[in-house]
Amino acid sequence: MKKDFTPTLLDFGPVQIYLARHFGFCYGVENAIEIAFRTVDENPGKRIFLLSEMIHNPQVNADLLAKGVHFLQDTKGKELVSLDTITGDDIVIIPAFGTTLAMEKLLNDKGIQTEKYNTTCPFVEKVWNRSEQIAGKNYTVIVHGKPAHEETRATFSHAAANTPSLVINDMNEAIILGQFISGEKAAEEFYTLFEGRYSEGFNTGRDLQKIGVVNQTTMLASDTQGIADYLKQVMINTYNLEPENIEERFADTRDTLCYATNDNQSAVYGLLEQDAQLAIVVGGYNSSNTSHLVELCEEKLPTYFINDPAKIISEKTIVHFDLHTHEEKTTEEYLPADRPLKILMTSGASCPDAVVEKVIEKIVGFFGVEKTINNLQELFV
Repeated sequence: MKKDFTPTLLDFGPVQIYLARHFGFCYGVENAIEIAFRTVDENPGKRIFLLSEMIHNPQVNADLLAKGVHFLQDTKGKELVSLDTITGDDIVIIPAFGTTLAMEKLLNDKGIQTEKYNTTCPFVEKVWNRSEQIAGKNYTVIVHGKPAHEETRATFSHAAANTPSLVINDMNEAIILGQFISGEKAAEEFYTLFEGRYSEGFNTGRDLQKIGVVNQTTMLASDTQGIADYLKQVMINTYNLEPENIEERFADTRDTLCYATNDNQSAVYGLLEQDAQLAIVVGGYNSSNTSHLVELCEEKLPTYFINDPAKIISEKTIVHFDLHTHEEKTTEEYLPADRPLKILMTSGASCPDAVVEKVIEKIVGFFGVEKTINNLQELFV
């Protein structure tokens, strides 16, 4: 059945909030948080570390820090606590993004049971498994993702253990890669343009003859599919293939797209069909999936990306994150004078529903209406 991505209307009279049909926590995030907090409760007195941020959400990470959990690394892999100080008596929780095989081996060699406290999302593991499957058929794996992101580093590590692998960031890089596949660009350029993003011993003449595309699950599904479709056509043109023979050169990996990320993104497309004056997107500033929701909204209307209800200073002033400058900025008079004021709202996969609820309450409080979220609970069903 076709999914319904029509948003929910929360009608408070002078302000109307359209809430995306799908938003917030996905299964992988819920599972990771549950394991992390249970681990803390079941191991009093033990040193507990998170390999990096559990998820890209400041409230959840702050709660874990308050319980005495420490982060070993930042989101780019820089050590915050020396790994030399970690022993087999410690607990290290693997975050939902997963980790590299090298890090897993390092921890296991110390006697740390990573499998017991591994919160890697099942959909991330599905990408790894699919990479292994196509590696067995001699395909090179092309990972569509942000090269520095934890999940991309983990997926690349798992893929590269089995087959030549490469990370590309976007369609522009896919087009450049296509020029190496077709022979338009000299092989020597490849190693400069993709430095640090290909597996050891990568050979363009050999390893770009047969490829498959997998993704960082928090990227825009439409972007990953667009890149896959483009590179598939490059293979058809380069090797004069009939479409029905495409698997000779290109693996079908559509099943690696994360359903939850895809649903949240599709729900934003449904949200943007509504007539509104602005959009508010709630989530961690370093959250990849949230930033893509912001990008979609920005294409149509003024969009404010916030990570906490406190960023809404007043009905006049909001502090929000600019994806283009990677800095917070302050905007005055962000709420237009139109009545009823119509606002689109969604949140990233690592944002608790309670944070979204507080954002709604904060905004509604500016309009002096008697209705509250509790009066409208039936609209969330």
